[in-house]
Amino acid sequence: MVILGIDPGLAIIGWGVVRFDGFRFQTLGYGSIQTPAGTKTEERLSLIYDGMNQIIQKYHPDEMAVEELFFNTNITTGIRVAEARGVILLCGQQNGLRMAEYTPLQVKQSVVGFGRAEKKQVISMVTMLLNLPKPPKPDDTADALAIAICHAHSGCSRISSYYNQK
Repeated sequence: MVILGIDPGLAIIGWGVVRFDGFRFQTLGYGSIQTPAGTKTEERLSLIYDGMNQIIQKYHPDEMAVEELFFNTNITTGIRVAEARGVILLCGQQNGLRMAEYTPLQVKQSVVGFGRAEKKQVISMVTMLLNLPKPPKPDDTADALAIAICHAHSGCSRISSYYNQK
């Protein structure tokens, strides 16, 4: 199974594509889509959509896993990220991908084994689990790979397969 992990944002969207065969990971690609500050929101959303389409067309993922929105104190930023997230989900839907969503707590629990892990721990585990030569940059990219790993562990389990067939 080929999984596209996405860490949504408006300025930086982390992405990572992994193949998981039930036992091993193979990293197919990773990076970020970045939109210029000062650009109109609708133009940034269009750049995100186009960038997502390019990634999907290049790697042909079977499934897409996206981090759920976490609201902090800045509601305006949260709304803009929600708009970007909507565009990302729309792109995945229009490309026929099966989709899953995970909270930051679920991702950290799956990758590190502790839901309150620090970002450095997540990056270290992603680098190790995927046998990467160096930690992925920016941090949003490492987060996207962690989301893909989380989905592989959660969405590809035999228990999940059993319940999805019912």
